[in-house]
Amino acid sequence: MSVTKKIIKGDIVKIISGSNKGVTGKVLQVIAKKDAVLVEGVGNIHRNVKPSQQNPRGGQKDIQVPVAISKVALVIDEKSGKTSRVGLAKNADGKTVRVARQNKDKEIK
Repeated sequence: MSVTKKIIKGDIVKIISGSNKGVTGKVLQVIAKKDAVLVEGVGNIHRNVKPSQQNPRGGQKDIQVPVAISKVALVIDEKSGKTSRVGLAKNADGKTVRVARQNKDKEIK
């Protein structure tokens, strides 16, 4: 089940479980097929690379690992760090918009 409309690129999210619990960051990319997101400053690891013709010395390469979308919550108030689940609702124009479940009147931009 894809929930990509609820968290989009550019959102500020907080990690709610795992080793990075409590860390806040900006969503860099949403990977819909894996139901995962790349969060700025989270999931950076080192990968050892064998020498090759393109890289004769080998060494370490820094890569970013995606975080499961179920492990992030959208931050609705950046000052306090308050998070909320996200729902979809239709506004007066009939257009589908994202709304915070904590405060149903508040549209998320």
